[in-house]
Amino acid sequence: MLNPTRTYLLGPLLKGVSRSFYLTLRILPAGMRDPIGLAYLLARAADTIADTSLIPPEQRLELLLSLRAQVNGVPYEGAFLQRMSGEVAGQQMQSDEKVLLESLGPALAILAQLSDADHEAVRDIVSTLTEGMEFDLRTFPDERSGRIVALQNLAELDRYTYLVAGCVGEFWTRMTYAHMPGTLKDAPETMLARGVRFGKALQMTNVLRDCSKDLRIGRCYLPVALLERFDLTAQDLLVPGNSLRAQPLLFELVRLSLDHFRAAVEYTLAIPRFSVRLRLACLWPVLIGLETLVLLVHNEAWLDPAKVSKIQRSKVYEVMTYSTALVASNALLRRRTERLMGQIEARLRG
Repeated sequence: MLNPTRTYLLGPLLKGVSRSFYLTLRILPAGMRDPIGLAYLLARAADTIADTSLIPPEQRLELLLSLRAQVNGVPYEGAFLQRMSGEVAGQQMQSDEKVLLESLGPALAILAQLSDADHEAVRDIVSTLTEGMEFDLRTFPDERSGRIVALQNLAELDRYTYLVAGCVGEFWTRMTYAHMPGTLKDAPETMLARGVRFGKALQMTNVLRDCSKDLRIGRCYLPVALLERFDLTAQDLLVPGNSLRAQPLLFELVRLSLDHFRAAVEYTLAIPRFSVRLRLACLWPVLIGLETLVLLVHNEAWLDPAKVSKIQRSKVYEVMTYSTALVASNALLRRRTERLMGQIEARLRG
């Protein structure tokens, strides 16, 4: 018998809060959908807590750590749910996010109903993702302080991209081995490493695309060591007119992102051609990410928050359409991804 609460949380509510990710989620093989969907809901709730700037960072951190504890099995009390509903849900402008925060009790109940293996996997990924959110809250100033803090070096940036996205590629890979045994022919350690780089590729794209907006809430993910190499400061990046001056810095980080995307392509091509749904679920973010980098390297005002390099919804549907026609051919998929990477590399060469 269907559980209407579970159906609602992992159906309409998930669709409401996940935006484009739901397009990927709905084509996953059935056994993977629920644990991945639930992990997304819990991580999205945590992210909403971390991003609610009307609440002081110290209070957000306390609530975030409390949610992590519930996910890890600490018995929750009514006070926990009341705090989430009263202190965070009431601050939300988006009704779906408000409903999500008010639905944490049922979501945690669903978590407890998963198989032991899925329960552990969801718990681990949500814990790691909340470490990334904790890193943000502890590293960067209050969004309203007027201050900017930058990461120190590329190693710190690499660690951050693992915590917020690389771990997702790892989780995705483990779920594939668990729910579709025999599908991935390459060695698990190879696929896990590629999965981590897959996630890092997508997060590096987000970091570069959203740089101008992040700076205005005091967050500079572009590390000091790299800024100094190009004779720049985080304050310099606040000036849209410095976009061309800072372009060599952008291009350096795009090169790093492309290396990660090459691993993401190999990950996707390692999925058998008959696993069409799983292939598409991986192929879409690769293509959308590369299309975003194409826009970014041609954007001569990339530091202007009014001119963010974001592909249009119509382009997303175009990608979904043409990729469906190519998905069964390794040669055609490689040709398409290499063409996009070639466009980016041509721009990097000037």
